[in-house]
Amino acid sequence: MPILNRVAEMHDEVTEWRRHLHTIPELLYDLHQTSAFVEDKLRSFGCDEVVPGLGKTGVVGIIKGNLGDGPTIGLRADMDALPLDEITGKPHASQTPGKMHACGHDGHTAMLLGAAKYLAETRNFKGSVAVVFQPAEEGGAGAKAMIDDGLMDRFGISRVFGMHNMPGLPVGQFAIRPGPIMAATAEFTITIKGRGGHAAMPHGTIDPIVIASQMVMALQTIAARTTDPIDSIVVSVTKFHAGDAYNIIPQTALLAGTIRTLRTEVGEKARERMRAICEGIAAANGATVDVHIDVNYPVTYNDPGETDFAIDIARDVAGEPGVHTGVNPVMGGEDFSYMLEVRPGAFIFAGNGDTANLHNPSYDFNDELIPHGISYWVRLTETALAR
Repeated sequence: MPILNRVAEMHDEVTEWRRHLHTIPELLYDLHQTSAFVEDKLRSFGCDEVVPGLGKTGVVGIIKGNLGDGPTIGLRADMDALPLDEITGKPHASQTPGKMHACGHDGHTAMLLGAAKYLAETRNFKGSVAVVFQPAEEGGAGAKAMIDDGLMDRFGISRVFGMHNMPGLPVGQFAIRPGPIMAATAEFTITIKGRGGHAAMPHGTIDPIVIASQMVMALQTIAARTTDPIDSIVVSVTKFHAGDAYNIIPQTALLAGTIRTLRTEVGEKARERMRAICEGIAAANGATVDVHIDVNYPVTYNDPGETDFAIDIARDVAGEPGVHTGVNPVMGGEDFSYMLEVRPGAFIFAGNGDTANLHNPSYDFNDELIPHGISYWVRLTETALAR
């Protein structure tokens, strides 16, 4: 199935929705304008049920097919933006300083709205489809919040599917793999307490900057010498704060960063080694250290059977050459992982073309992707809920 004629006709309308959403970026759970826009559209489509306020500001629409009773599948889009100043200069650029849609969630929302409109018009399936619009993907675990509010059980969702745009992959193409496709994430904060003093008399101090520097280098051995080379892991120190003056050795230093892994047990071992390394270096230098680690999103794990199903759907839309079935995992995190922990499903990448990368102030969602994404959602729904 190439692009559906009705979907092609909707392209301009959905593009207008997407660009409107781009002008009003909102962060985490503070999505009142965005959620209201989504709720209004779902009601105007004639969805059988529209439920706002799930997971604080999430919205769910239920569309029942005309072909009889059957299961319910879930299609998910994320809605939140990022704390960045946009520099695209486009007419539809963010109207809110310090906030922009730099990850394409405006496009994900618009495409799922387009699919909801089409499916509410045609209803050529059995059972029901739940279109799930989720808050707080960017670090707020909005998927977990919706699950905790009863998303899966309340609507009887048996399978879940997600999609994310991918810059660098040509528009009209898809990429997916079974098993781990995105990483588990954790964030760490390491506080080193030494003894401050005059910079001209370092022998009377316990210099936390020197100690922290040793830790930065030693933490790289977690990947290089602790982890099996076959396993993927990233340990990145992204903050280093210490001192305020040229002639004072400070009392404390702070390091912070992230750990990314594709296997749960690798992440557990990395956290153990981080604590041991930091405590050992601190003790050797006469300092004390506090290592605080927040374990965030789990591994995004594609069910093998559902991945095969998603591949077949993507091939119907893009043709066999347009579907890359062995894409390398991405070491970024994705909270759709929480949904895949409780229901089988698959997460797929859709080509955004030659654009700026995600989380970049020059990024913009490519509106040429819209009909391809809608067609994927429609074909997936009608096939999963076939007569």
